[in-house]
Amino acid sequence: MAGITVPPETNERSPDAPPRRRKPTINDVASMAGVSFGTVSRVLNGAPDVSAATRERVLQIIKDIGYRRNRAATALVTSKSTSIGILSDGSPRFGPVGTLMALENVARKKGYATTVISVEKPYEESVQAALDTLDDTGVGGIIVIAPMVDMAAAVWNATCRVPVEMIAAGASSTPNVFTYSENQELGARLATQHLIDLGHTDIAHIAGSMDWFDGRVRKRGWEAALRDAGLEQGLCIEGDWSPKWAYETGLRLVREGRVPQAIFAASDHTALGLIRAFAENGIRVPDDVSIVGFDDIEGSDYFLPPLTTVRQDFTALALMSTEVLLGAMEGRDVDRTPIPPTLVVRHSARQATPSK
Repeated sequence: MAGITVPPETNERSPDAPPRRRKPTINDVASMAGVSFGTVSRVLNGAPDVSAATRERVLQIIKDIGYRRNRAATALVTSKSTSIGILSDGSPRFGPVGTLMALENVARKKGYATTVISVEKPYEESVQAALDTLDDTGVGGIIVIAPMVDMAAAVWNATCRVPVEMIAAGASSTPNVFTYSENQELGARLATQHLIDLGHTDIAHIAGSMDWFDGRVRKRGWEAALRDAGLEQGLCIEGDWSPKWAYETGLRLVREGRVPQAIFAASDHTALGLIRAFAENGIRVPDDVSIVGFDDIEGSDYFLPPLTTVRQDFTALALMSTEVLLGAMEGRDVDRTPIPPTLVVRHSARQATPSK
């Protein structure tokens, strides 16, 4: 049987092929600008000892010829890493995904490349291996998106040679891992207080999973707001964040005659499932029951009715958490005060009436 001959690989180019365009170098920039290599380097690094006119001329030439600095070479020369690692649990939920996308965008704008690794259970094994991999790639620091309690425990127990920051709502820092987050407990307080201010006294919480930090702190905020108002805790049912689970829970509340005056839903998806279950059974939102969500997902202003909810600012969270990590990498102090969320008032909650 005749064989097939595979020609050896070659770097030779066809004589008819157009010549490759050489990538512009920092020396090209210096030559065209009429300055030294060092001056261009100082412009790229934001050094103050360059005149405004020279800086403007160098930056314009960089733009015109399309020069891009070699980050790996820069790291070798300066001994300063130009990349950060991001460790995620790969969750498709709104919060983790929104945080990851915002972090990558912010890091890029700050001039840092990102390497992202997702881990899975058992976290005791995958987290340490992922941290080692990121460390080996030469990142200057690592941000861990840890929505789940057992993942955070694995991070706390792991070791790493570079600074490690964990985004985990309400979690405490340790000597090896510092934390940052949005103040989600405050957000839950704002949602519950809005219902209290509307005159509701029977306020239920259709909660998220207590395996998540988000679920725990949102429940804690609901409890604290009721306690501060002198109200007894209403119904609390813990679930899995999904619209399907919330829909089935809403149907069960209708069947059992336990639909409360008002509900703080742990997420907008939870609110969506509840609203559908109630609507199918002739229970009107907000006429018969007021609902406030959490997240302000895209389209929540087009729910029927438009949903009153708590908005998470992922861009602000990414900006601050990146700044916190860079501060640790550079050995400087940074304010770690959690950023506050915002209550967005729409039409899914209304003033309580005496009949309720």
